[in-house]
Amino acid sequence: MRTTVLLLSFLFLGACSSIRVYSDFDRDIDFSGYETFAYFKPEIDKVDISDLDKRRILRALDTQMSRKGLSKSETPDLLIGFTTQAKEKIYVNTWNNFGWGWGFNPWFWGGPSYNTVSSQTEGTLYVNIIDATTKQLVWQGKGRGGITENTKNRDERIALFVEEIVANYPPNLEP
Repeated sequence: MRTTVLLLSFLFLGACSSIRVYSDFDRDIDFSGYETFAYFKPEIDKVDISDLDKRRILRALDTQMSRKGLSKSETPDLLIGFTTQAKEKIYVNTWNNFGWGWGFNPWFWGGPSYNTVSSQTEGTLYVNIIDATTKQLVWQGKGRGGITENTKNRDERIALFVEEIVANYPPNLEP
C-alpha cells in the first residue's frame, strides 16, 4: 500500500512538473564575486502579465536568490529582470474505427472517425541576470511549461517555475 502511494505521488509530481529549463551564461565571468542583487525595474515594468503574477515571480526569486547566498542591496552586484512569452498550442487528435465486427467487409473500409481539438497555453519565463557595473547580461535562464488562468495554486506553480530555472545559477564551470 505504501509503495502504491509513493508511486502515485511521483507520477503526480512528474506530471505537474513538465517544465523544460535551459540556461546560458558568459564563461568569462567569475560568479563567485557576486553577493548582492536588486531588481531591474525597467525590464520588469514592461512585462505584460498581472501585477499579482509579477509579485509571485519576485517572491520566488527572493527565495531562490537567498538560498544561493545572495542578499538584496541598494548597491547591488547584480540586477535581476524577467520577461515572459505565451504561445497557444493546438492539438488535433483523430480516432479511426477501422473494421466492422469480426469479419472483413469489402464494401466498408472502416467506421467513422472522430476528431478532437484542444489547446493549451505554453508559457516561457526568462530570468535575466545582469552585472550591475558593466550592465552586461551574464546569465539567462529560461523555463517553458504549461500554466493556465485557472491553475489552482498559481503561487506554487510559479515558485516551481522559478526554482527550476534558477537551479542552474551559478553555473557549474567544472569541465
